Amino acid sequence: MRSLFKKIFSDTFRRIQSEHLEFISSAKNQKFNLKILFIAVIACISLSCIEYIGKDDGYYLIIEFLKNHGFAVLSDKIRFFIEHETNHQLFSLGYWVFIILIFYILLPVLLIKIVFKEKISDYGFTIGNLFKDYKIYLLFFGFMIPVIIIFSTTQSFQNRYPFYRMYGNETLWPNFWTWQLLYFFQFIAVEFFFRGFLVHGFKKQFGYYSVLIMTIPYCMIHFGKPFPETMAAILAGIILGTLSLKSRTIWMGVMIHYTVALSMDLSALWQRGYWFH
Repeated sequence: MRSLFKKIFSDTFRRIQSEHLEFISSAKNQKFNLKILFIAVIACISLSCIEYIGKDDGYYLIIEFLKNHGFAVLSDKIRFFIEHETNHQLFSLGYWVFIILIFYILLPVLLIKIVFKEKISDYGFTIGNLFKDYKIYLLFFGFMIPVIIIFSTTQSFQNRYPFYRMYGNETLWPNFWTWQLLYFFQFIAVEFFFRGFLVHGFKKQFGYYSVLIMTIPYCMIHFGKPFPETMAAILAGIILGTLSLKSRTIWMGVMIHYTVALSMDLSALWQRGYWFH
């Protein structure tokens, strides 16, 4: 266990701190760092937009905006589509994922490519050392399974998961698995934004502590979820952020995050007796 801790945390800390010290002692750090300013501002904009227009039928805000700015016909067509959508639940979840993809991936990528003129692979969107570190993924997932099973017995957990609610005699196919595909893309966006854009964007200026900076807003996006999950997000943020620095890729985090989330959804269904129908 000590050697694993050293491999994941200690060695990563020393390497990133070495790169950090080299940067802050260079001429590039002798003036105000506009890159850090842009990343911080875009992060605030992205988080705010997801909160205000990505949740609680926030698409009606977009409809009103279009209507009040000369796009009444388009606004009416979108409203008609929404109000006549047969599966409103799946549509709402799909809309939420769509907004997340825009503000967690598209907006940061535009900043990286157009303003910074850098490669997105420098922000973890690459294979990196993914296959080399697969044992860490297996260990982490193996640790989480009994934790998920225990927490799935609580009422707060069952009230929250799965996001797509199964009703009556509804089968897993097609809606549940359609949602799971959307859910997977959502985790790509989350990992890129937090463990890619923020961690790798801040690492030269703040070194390993970019992981701790990222963990603060990452914990906050879990507000409203069960308290144990929000507390666990602190530990998860630190671990996944460290793994992103170690492996230079977000895909380890995507795999861990999604398989845990899928296990949570299936455990919640199992606890409600869905599998015995």
